[in-house]
Amino acid sequence: MEVETRGTRILRGNPKRAIIKLSLPMMLAMLVQTVYNLADGVWVAGLGPKPLAAIGLFFPIFMVILSLAAGIGVGASSVVARKIGQKDKPGADAAAMISLILSLIIGVISTVVSLFVVEPVLRLIGASGETLQLCLEYAKVLLFSTTLMMFNNVANGILRGEGDAKRAMYAITIGSVLNIILDPLFIYVFKLGVGGAAYATVLSIAISSVLISYWLFFKKSTYVSLKIRDFSYDSHILRDILKIGIPASLAQISMSVAVFVLNVFAIRAGGDYGVAVFTSGWRVINFGTVPLIGIAMAVTSVTGAAYGERDGNKLDIAHLFAVKFGFFIGLFVMFAIAGLAPYIALVFTYSDDGSALYGDLVVSLRIMSLFLPGVPFGMFTSSMFQGIGHGGKSLLVTVMRTIVMQLVFSWFFVFFLQTGLNGVWWGIVLGNATSAIITFSWGRAIVKEIKRSFHNEKKLTL
Repeated sequence: MEVETRGTRILRGNPKRAIIKLSLPMMLAMLVQTVYNLADGVWVAGLGPKPLAAIGLFFPIFMVILSLAAGIGVGASSVVARKIGQKDKPGADAAAMISLILSLIIGVISTVVSLFVVEPVLRLIGASGETLQLCLEYAKVLLFSTTLMMFNNVANGILRGEGDAKRAMYAITIGSVLNIILDPLFIYVFKLGVGGAAYATVLSIAISSVLISYWLFFKKSTYVSLKIRDFSYDSHILRDILKIGIPASLAQISMSVAVFVLNVFAIRAGGDYGVAVFTSGWRVINFGTVPLIGIAMAVTSVTGAAYGERDGNKLDIAHLFAVKFGFFIGLFVMFAIAGLAPYIALVFTYSDDGSALYGDLVVSLRIMSLFLPGVPFGMFTSSMFQGIGHGGKSLLVTVMRTIVMQLVFSWFFVFFLQTGLNGVWWGIVLGNATSAIITFSWGRAIVKEIKRSFHNEKKLTL
C-alpha cells in the first residue's frame, strides 16, 4: 500500500516549488562537502609536501571510484522518482533494493580490482619512494571502504529520488562536518599521519551510512520499503538503473579527463606557472558551481516524477524554471567572483613565490567567472535527460561540453592563435557557451516532443 510522504507530495506538486524545496537542502549539503574537501587538504598540508602530494596522486583514481558510485546513485534517483510519478510503489521499492544490491556488488568488485592495480597505476603516473608509500598508506584504507562509499552514494540517491532532500542533506552534512573534526584528531593526536586522514573519511562515511540505514531499514519512515522477503527482482528495472548510471559515471570521468588535458594546455601556454594559475582559478570556479550542482540533483528527481506521471506540462515547467533559477544564481556568483577577484587571488598568492601569480590569477578569475551563467543551460538539460531515462543523451551533451567544445576552443586559442594563458580561459568560457546553446536547444525540442506524445496519449484514452 502506498503511503504518501512529504517528499512525494513535493515531487507530485507544483514543479517550481519542488525545484526550490529540493534544491536548497542539496545546495547546503554540497557547500559543506566542498568546505570539507578544502579542510582535508589544509590538515594534510600540515604534514608537509610529500603527504600532500600523496593524496593528490591518488585523487584521480579515487575520482573514478566516486564516479561509479555517483552514477549508480543518479540511476537510482531517476528510476525511483519515475516510479513515484507513476504511483508504482512496488516498482519504487524494487528499484531501491536493486540499486543497493548493485552498489554492494560493484563495491566488492571495485575493491578487489583496485587493490591489485593501485600500485602499478601509481608507479605509472610517476609516484616513487616515500611519496609512493604514503600514497599506498592513504589509498588502501579508502579502497577497503569502497563498498561503504558505494552504499552511501546510492542510498543518498534513493532519498533524493523520493523527494527527501532534507534527509539526504543531513546525511551528507553530518558526514562532512565529522570528517573536518576527525581529521586533526586522527592525523595529529593519534599520530596516524596521512593514513589518519583516510581513517577519518571512512569513519565519517560509516556514521552517515548508519544514519541512512536507520531511516531506510529500521525507522521505515521513507516512501520506499526495503524488505528482503518482499523483494522481487526485475531485470527491466536493473537495465533502467544501469542505462542512467553508467552514462552518468562516464560523464563524470569525462570531466576529469577534460581538466587533465586543460592542465596540459596550461603547461604549454605558461609552464608550471600556468598550471598553478589554472589550478587555483579552476578551484574557485568549481566552488562557484556548488549551488548549481544542488539544483541539478533536484532537476533529475522533479523531471523524473513528471515523466513518470506522464505530465508534459510539469516536465516543461520544471526544466525551464530550473534553468532560469540557475542562470540568476550563476550571474550573481559571476559578479561576486569578478568583483572580489583581487581579494580571492591574495589567498593563493600570499607567499613570496606565489606573488608572481597574482596579476594573471586575477585576470583568469574574471574571465573564467563568465563560464558560470551558461552552466545551467547545459547542466540542467543533462540532468533532465537523466530524469526522463535518456542516459545516453546526458552523456553525449556532457562529453560535447567537456571533451569536445572546451578542449577544441582552448586548443584553437592557445596553439593556433597563440594567445597564451588567456586562451585557456576564453576557450573554457566560449566552449561552454557554445555547448550550452546546442544542448539547451536540443533539450527544449525533446521536451516539446514528449509533451506532444503525452497529449496524444491522453486524447486516445478519452
